[in-house]
Amino acid sequence: MSKQSNRLIRQVVVPLVSIVIFLILWELLVWWRDWPNYKMASPSDLTAAYQKYWKLFFVYGWQTLWRTVLGLLISVLFGTALGMVMGFSRVARDALYPLLVGFNAVPKATVVPVIALLFIGADNTNTVLMAFMISFFPIAVSVSVGLNTLETEYRDILRALGASRLTVFWKIALPKTLPEFFGALKVAVTLAFIGTNLVEIIEPHGMGLGHLFDSGKINADYPLMFAVLLALAFLGILLFYAVVLLEKIFAGWAEKPDT
Repeated sequence: MSKQSNRLIRQVVVPLVSIVIFLILWELLVWWRDWPNYKMASPSDLTAAYQKYWKLFFVYGWQTLWRTVLGLLISVLFGTALGMVMGFSRVARDALYPLLVGFNAVPKATVVPVIALLFIGADNTNTVLMAFMISFFPIAVSVSVGLNTLETEYRDILRALGASRLTVFWKIALPKTLPEFFGALKVAVTLAFIGTNLVEIIEPHGMGLGHLFDSGKINADYPLMFAVLLALAFLGILLFYAVVLLEKIFAGWAEKPDT
C-alpha cells in the first residue's frame, strides 16, 4: 500500500471510524442502562430532533459559527501581537504573565454578566468579545515561548545587519514558531466555541445554538438538548480540521515523514 493511501486512511477513515464507534458505544450504554431520553438521550433519539428543527440548526449553527470564527480571528491578531511583545521584551514578559495567568484563571461564566452590562443590547459584540477573551491566551503564550527560545545567534546577526525586530520576527521567528502557533490555535478553536456558547446560554438573546439548547431545556425537550451538543461538537471538529489544513499549508515542513 502506498504512503498516500496510508495517509488517507489515517487522516480520514480512522477519525470517521472512531466517531462511529463512539456513537455505537453511546447507544449501547443507554440501552444497557435502560435510561429514558430525559436522563440520557441516545443517538437514535436525536434523529427526530434534527428532522423537526433542521432549519433552526442551520440558522442558529451559522450564527454560532461566524461569531466564533470572528472572535478567533481577533484572538489570533491580538494574541500574536501580545506574544511578540512578551517574546522580545523580558520586562514586558515579567509584567504581563501574572496578569494573563490571573485573567485566565477567572471563570469566564462570571465575566459574561459583566460584559452584558457594559454592552447592553450589543449581543453580537458580547458574543464575539467572549470568544476572543477566552481563546487568545494559548496563542499569546505559544508565540512568546517560541520567540523566547529563538537562537540568539540568528537574532544578533540580523540585528547587526540592521534588521528591525519586525524583520527578525517575520524572517526567522515566525517560521520557527509556526508549529507551536498552530498547536495553540487548535486549543483556541475549542475555547472560542465555549466562549460563544457561554454568552448564548447565560445571557440568552434569541440567537445561536446556545439559545436552541436553552429552548430545549425550558421545554424539557432533552433529545433536542443532546442534538445541540452533538451539533456543537460537529462544528468544533469542522473548525479544528480547517486549522489542520492551514497547518499543512504553512507549516507542513514540521510534520514528521511517514515511516
